[in-house]
Amino acid sequence: MEATPHRNRFLVLALVGMVALGGAVAGVALRSDSAPIVTALPASTPPATREAVRNATSLSDAFIAIAETVTESVVRIEVERSVTLERDQLPGGLRDLFDPRPAPEEQIPQTLGGSGFIVSPDGYILTNNHVVADADRILVTLRDKRVLEATIVGTDPTTDIAVIHVDATDLPAVALGDSDSARVGEWVLAIGNPGFADEGSLDFTVTRGIVRAKNRPLNILGAELQSTDPFAAQYAIEDFIQTDAVINPGNSGGPLVDLRGTVIGINTAIASTTGYSQGYGFAIPSNLANRVLRDLIQYGYVRRALLGISIADVTPEDAEVYRLTSISGVVVEDFTNDSPAARAGLERHDVITAVAGVPVERVGQLQRLVAQHQPGDTVRLSVVRYGTPLELDVQLMEGGAGPRERRRPPVRQQTGLGLELEPLTPALARQLGFARPGGALVASVAPASPAARKEIAADHRILEIDREPIDSVAEAQSLLSRARSGEIVSLLMQYPDGRTYIANLRVP
Repeated sequence: MEATPHRNRFLVLALVGMVALGGAVAGVALRSDSAPIVTALPASTPPATREAVRNATSLSDAFIAIAETVTESVVRIEVERSVTLERDQLPGGLRDLFDPRPAPEEQIPQTLGGSGFIVSPDGYILTNNHVVADADRILVTLRDKRVLEATIVGTDPTTDIAVIHVDATDLPAVALGDSDSARVGEWVLAIGNPGFADEGSLDFTVTRGIVRAKNRPLNILGAELQSTDPFAAQYAIEDFIQTDAVINPGNSGGPLVDLRGTVIGINTAIASTTGYSQGYGFAIPSNLANRVLRDLIQYGYVRRALLGISIADVTPEDAEVYRLTSISGVVVEDFTNDSPAARAGLERHDVITAVAGVPVERVGQLQRLVAQHQPGDTVRLSVVRYGTPLELDVQLMEGGAGPRERRRPPVRQQTGLGLELEPLTPALARQLGFARPGGALVASVAPASPAARKEIAADHRILEIDREPIDSVAEAQSLLSRARSGEIVSLLMQYPDGRTYIANLRVP
């Protein structure tokens, strides 16, 4: 994953773990024997200046104590992989070493570096999945310069978390803190460990910054999984902590540490136009990492807890239709078979605003909050149903088709409100894969129309308009024609595979 970061014209979103020089960051509780540094000031120093210097010195002392302590738990990870290259992709010197007879491809070794940190004295280490994925061999360098071979305990590509193990005891372990309590603006440290074991350069560099934002989506994990495992891609959880602490290639897999010396995140990605830090770093929240860590150690895989719903972020139109007090939350669009949320009384058009009392603003945050629970746990959902607040208790299920953001095919043409409709005949229903014919099928969608902006596409069927069932094109056109400029029309749409979604459109 690291070799092919996502790029567009202006921005690079890159997983930052796999580089020629690796690195790490880590954090633990402060040592009780960390002595403060005493700064002597001239007697003539004004009182206000002395107070400012004392405050600055106290902050500096905290940075020093954390840096001295947490580096004990930092490890450098070196991964050996076999890379398949076409013969003409090999450097000239390497091509000369191979048999000159034609060969379509060659296997060459590749050594890459990343970071990790010890989470138990008996050798369990937390890192990123993309640091150790497809590894033929993993070497871990400890703070005391011992180099140990590691084995993979388990990996979870949907959260980009992995656990590896080394055969050692009495190792200095770090505790994971509470990422939910982290606040925007608070100081954090990233402690890096670039370099390879036989080089000894750039060991344990420390950077500091603040938490710039929480609940950031990047769509980097889902995009990576789309090319390798589309089914898993729908479960990708992207709810990152953003920081301006410098995170460069080699720091991936290491923790982000608060001033209490506890880990609040695992550094995973950067946004950059150069491939190096430009002040935008992203870390997996420690509460999610802790949940995945426990499952990987106990089961070797993640027992994913699910509500059994299909969901979408709240839009301004949704907020108006459902009479929300703010443009935040998650709209329930459909249910899986045997959905526990449906059994608990959740309905389409409901807006989930909190999980177990924690406010929910967007899809990724809801996925993370649910994923922090175990299958079988009961969670309380705060819901708004057309302006009426409700509380529902849902017992979470395991695996299967769970929460996912809707994905739709591209739009085509134009007419009217942005929708051109046609009857869904039996022949057309069989061709497209609908279980039954009837109703109004979208034939085309006008570019830049209200329907296009809501991602409605050709070959989707309208089931309801403003909660009234639609059995024909005539019914749909009649109801749509009643809508006046500025009003919002609420559509219940259906994919050919039977899944549904909601689109609230404002009439232009």
